[in-house]
Amino acid sequence: MPHKLLRSSLLPLATSFLLLLSSCADSEKSFVSIVDQDGRYDFATSDGKTLLSYQHAVYPAPEGVDPAFARSGFIHPVNTLAGQLLTRIQPDDHYHHYGIWNPWTHTSFRGKEVDFWNLKKKQGTVRFAGLEQLSQGPEFAAITVLHEHVAFNEDGSETIALLENQRIQVSASERPDRYYLDISSSYQCGTDEPFTIVEYRYGGMCWRGPASWNHENSSILTSEGITREGADGSRARWVLGQGPLDGKTAGIAILSHPSNYNSPTPLRVWEKANHYGETFINMAPTKTQDWRMEPGETYTLRYRMIVYSGEITAAAIDAEWETFASEAP
Repeated sequence: MPHKLLRSSLLPLATSFLLLLSSCADSEKSFVSIVDQDGRYDFATSDGKTLLSYQHAVYPAPEGVDPAFARSGFIHPVNTLAGQLLTRIQPDDHYHHYGIWNPWTHTSFRGKEVDFWNLKKKQGTVRFAGLEQLSQGPEFAAITVLHEHVAFNEDGSETIALLENQRIQVSASERPDRYYLDISSSYQCGTDEPFTIVEYRYGGMCWRGPASWNHENSSILTSEGITREGADGSRARWVLGQGPLDGKTAGIAILSHPSNYNSPTPLRVWEKANHYGETFINMAPTKTQDWRMEPGETYTLRYRMIVYSGEITAAAIDAEWETFASEAP
């Protein structure tokens, strides 16, 4: 039976507070704990280092910029265990880029195109709609949140076209220079009508890297041994981006589970000619074909990100992918 997504299951305030209080109380004996503050769920180590934050409050658009660029439901910052910042939001070239985020670009709903990615079109957006679950163990902490993919109608009303339960888990690695970020999204139609993600060159899980990285000082590598200039449009089991930060190499390797739609996953990657080769990596399952979602069914995408400082080898990532791939979807 398909997993039922909840439309508005924000935990009661007292329950949420107690969960977070318990998380804080256990922080000294846990690798990571979760604290709700300033509109974010912060994943912090026992010594107070923030590894990453999930933004549940609406983050405003930059001053002087169209308010349509404001949104919630994204991950930023993402830091290494050494404190190196790996994400960027609202860059001048793309105000709608938000660290690690996953809107769909070219979709068809009720016979009309809806773009949830390019916020300036004002066709739709993605919103945080509730905290479903918070859990923690000695080596991990996780939240499950509800996202509403909202279509804007011509009469000014809104329709929830797509529902998404997103689970975000941070867990320890055996190595002291890296940790894991698992992101799993389960989708259901928001109405009794189908929802289609139409073939397009980008859309879905994406990472915008540090402002200081470009084609001259950073690198990209895929599971197939392809580098930046050939990565766009290729398929991969995993892809990494890395470069110098605070005098030391750091990066993220993104692993795609083999159960994901249209695997191995097609990639959208900025090459040298795209914005000077700044780091933009998109796992784009609908880059080569449509994805039709039917009412009452559940569709899931799973990714594991290795957030690291220092060096990592392709062989090591291959081994990590084999472990990830062996886990049941």
